[in-house]
Amino acid sequence: MLNQLTIAALTAKVAKREVSAREATQACLDQVARVDGRIHAFISHDDKDALAQAEVIDKEISGGNIAGRPLLGVPIAVKDVLAVKGQPLNCCSKILGKFISPYDATVVEKLKAAGAIVFGRLNMDEFAMGSSTENSAFGATRNPWDTTRIPGGSSGGSAAAVAADECIASLGSDTGGSIRQPAALCGCVGLKPTYGRVSRYGLVAFASSLDQIGPFTKTVADAATLLGVLSGHDPRDSTSVPRPVPDYRTMLDGGIKGLKLGLPKEYMIGGMDAGVKASVDAAVKKFTELGAEIVEISLPHTDYAVATYYIIATAEASANLARFDGVRYGARVDGHDLLELYSKTRGAGFGAEVKRRIILGTYVLSSGYYDAYYLRAQKVRTLIRNDFLKAFEKVDAIVTPTTPTAAFKVGEKSEDPLQMYLSDIFTISCNLAGICGISLPCGFTANPKLPVGLQLLGKPFGEETLLNIAHAFEQNTAWHTQKPSL
Repeated sequence: MLNQLTIAALTAKVAKREVSAREATQACLDQVARVDGRIHAFISHDDKDALAQAEVIDKEISGGNIAGRPLLGVPIAVKDVLAVKGQPLNCCSKILGKFISPYDATVVEKLKAAGAIVFGRLNMDEFAMGSSTENSAFGATRNPWDTTRIPGGSSGGSAAAVAADECIASLGSDTGGSIRQPAALCGCVGLKPTYGRVSRYGLVAFASSLDQIGPFTKTVADAATLLGVLSGHDPRDSTSVPRPVPDYRTMLDGGIKGLKLGLPKEYMIGGMDAGVKASVDAAVKKFTELGAEIVEISLPHTDYAVATYYIIATAEASANLARFDGVRYGARVDGHDLLELYSKTRGAGFGAEVKRRIILGTYVLSSGYYDAYYLRAQKVRTLIRNDFLKAFEKVDAIVTPTTPTAAFKVGEKSEDPLQMYLSDIFTISCNLAGICGISLPCGFTANPKLPVGLQLLGKPFGEETLLNIAHAFEQNTAWHTQKPSL
């Protein structure tokens, strides 16, 4: 079936005119119609618009316009936090009401220029705040491997859609693990690029110093292709770094002999699921078989990462979400005066988790607490980044579990925010340090059978090394070929 193909396989067929972009798009739409009632990865999709885009691509192919378009005819869906002109932009919140985006995010412009068919809005935790995609105004997304379980978050819809073959690839955003964690729990590849590698223009901000856009794909090679399309300097984003973009796809030679991979002792914690630990241990053994050297390293400030993250992220969220007040755009609940309008609109529009984080963030930024919390957290953040930079003087990449457990049951942690926050314990430091990270399938738990993710962390702007290591592992294992039984 066309919807099960990788980017590499589909673009090859489209370029040879063995299949049309319309046929590939229709196959994805048919799969959405078949399975999304059980998964709820999509909150909306415009079939007519998607097919119209595909027909334009087919006409261009007939005219020979295929050069330099690495996503030719590839249907790609996007997280509901990215602006697509003429489409709803809700961030899975009530507060944006019927807001329609007036412009394309830079990454969406790049997808379209590369020949992709951009369709559908994917479910997420409201304003990207969550680890389970249960905090959505549109209802929870379910894991394709077991629909009684969560797909991870906040980009749970993006991961579930790829795992269920509802699209060939998707885009998500990663603030503290929101690409890598759901990729691990749904059994697909999720890449968080170095901060500044991919433009954030058109991404609705959660925490501006942590957010980064990245791809969900079925293979590492597809992640390399998509990263190459998304990357590059954008003058519209002041945090975008003007560095050359390597041809990631051509650098996947699979050779990792002699590379040093760090295994941080702080990450092999008690309480980790036995199936997760066994899969990660087997993956480490595979790397040694492929010629890599495993080196024990220390990231001594790891214990402070979760606390540091939830101070910085909530503080930035408090500032960023102040703009949603019922005055300029989105939903409005009228009041007798401006203050009542603000309070009623925000009270009705934001969900419980978003309110919790706004309150926390406002508190740590308030007079008398700024130095004690926010300023101190920024200092600890620098220590965490320095831990990684020091480790990268000794090793080429770092190997860790992506998550401490496999996917948990829907509702299992909803009443315990702290336990939910700890789901991201292995992914948060990557965002604080601004480095790149990838999660790829490395095994399954036994009873029930659920995917396990392996996380690789790389040097700043070291995505080519990271992708090559991940590709070598993928080419010598078969975990990525297994599909959920829908």
